[in-house]
Amino acid sequence: MSLMAADSHHLVLPDDEHNRKLVGNVHPSNWVNPEPEGRYNIVVVGAGTAGLVTAVIAAGVGAKVALVERHLMGGDCLNVGCVPSKGMIRAANAWAQVRAASEFGVRIPDGVSHDFGAAMARMRQLRARISHVDSAHRYKGLGVDVYIGQARFDGEDTVVVEGSAGNRTLAFVKAAVCTGARAAAPAIAGLEEAGYLTNETVFSLTTLPARVGVIGAGPIGCELAQAFARFGSRVSLIEALHGILPNEDRDAAELVQQSMGCDGVTLLCCGKDLKVEKVFDGKRLVVDSHGQHHDLTVDEILVGVGRAPNVQGLGLERVGVNYDDKGITVNDRLQTTNPRIYAAGDVCSRYKFTHAADAMAQIVIQNALFPHPLGLGYASVNSLKMPWCTFTTPEIAHVGLYEAEAVKQGLKVETYTYRFDEVDRAILDGDEKGFARLHIKAGTDTILGATIVGSHAGDVISEVSVAMKAGAGAKTIAATIHPYPTRAEVIKKAVNLWRKAHFTPRTKSLLTRLFAWMRR
Repeated sequence: MSLMAADSHHLVLPDDEHNRKLVGNVHPSNWVNPEPEGRYNIVVVGAGTAGLVTAVIAAGVGAKVALVERHLMGGDCLNVGCVPSKGMIRAANAWAQVRAASEFGVRIPDGVSHDFGAAMARMRQLRARISHVDSAHRYKGLGVDVYIGQARFDGEDTVVVEGSAGNRTLAFVKAAVCTGARAAAPAIAGLEEAGYLTNETVFSLTTLPARVGVIGAGPIGCELAQAFARFGSRVSLIEALHGILPNEDRDAAELVQQSMGCDGVTLLCCGKDLKVEKVFDGKRLVVDSHGQHHDLTVDEILVGVGRAPNVQGLGLERVGVNYDDKGITVNDRLQTTNPRIYAAGDVCSRYKFTHAADAMAQIVIQNALFPHPLGLGYASVNSLKMPWCTFTTPEIAHVGLYEAEAVKQGLKVETYTYRFDEVDRAILDGDEKGFARLHIKAGTDTILGATIVGSHAGDVISEVSVAMKAGAGAKTIAATIHPYPTRAEVIKKAVNLWRKAHFTPRTKSLLTRLFAWMRR
């Protein structure tokens, strides 16, 4: 099932009051594109996170700004990414909490029912509520000229917008391509014929599939596989590599894998020779995993791997902007091969995160709108300290280097791990799975990176991100008062392990002699 109805690309499925409100904000049917007057300081193509942030900051500092969106303002994050997925995950977690409530003395009567349709309606309602922030009318009110239509570069300093009421030609001093990326399925025999869901279509579901096959155990695949399992689907998760979340700390990923197994997810990793076909009672997946042959039938297939940059139809070739299958080529200033045109967000970044797109947009503003003689003082994407989080249960959050990366760079690393089952708040919450792991440069207190796995890991990691960005090391965290009892204490306790390790026997011996002398 497609997110968009076949008869109108403005109609988001299901066609209910919540989605009509959403579309009314982010692609109003009666929108009239303005008549351009003069040259824009910057024309922003694409109104996802990167484009929205670029446009609103540029307008806020007094620039004349045009923002072009062909489909839904808010991009993936609002419409088919962060917002709907976290709404769906929250509902799935609530169901899981009800099942586990007896641990806290709650007696759940027999016959308690769950309503998947109601959970998804809640998600759509909240998405619609949030959508006003990204709405065309709001951005117009903030001083941005909003154009709805297909954009293409038509000359060295012009963009043509093909709108429903005719074309508009926008002249610019600078431009920014922020068109994002889209879901792209791998080449699997029979997959296209059988049909499948991606993050762009899965949130249109109104009834719970009894059997779900998920292809890809990266963040999207793991988050949604666990959510469906918690809703009650029988879920099979197929991954070509070993385990799940192959880019994460192995110990952390193993904890998530165990938790997903407890929720009923069957992992078929090291998958080989995957084939798909449409059968009378669903969709058949055949795969070999760890020397065993698996033949299973599901009602829906969710593909959670593969992203393709949205570069087609933009006329980039006409203006000398290079790109490949990974996206637009940019330098550390986010400048494309055409120095007048910049790019930000998923269309050019290996970090496919909303917060990454936000940070990159601010770099575009600094470099595109403000002159930097001789290249001095420009903002660099290389300076970003990029945290991220996968919102499974438990969550995995990370910032900076992994230990293996640091070693590969020739750095000597000391690693310190503190478990949540030794943190009072985690014990009291009955939510003890996980740990915080810090990588500190040997001989210094410099934090090179950190991984946190556990409840609210995405919130707790921010303390480490701030410390790393500010150049504050383990000593600063050790000297910082943390409120008790909180989960964030795990960071200070991990730092205390570092401090204890550097309290050497020789130091203790000297202090013992000093204290003995003071008693005389």
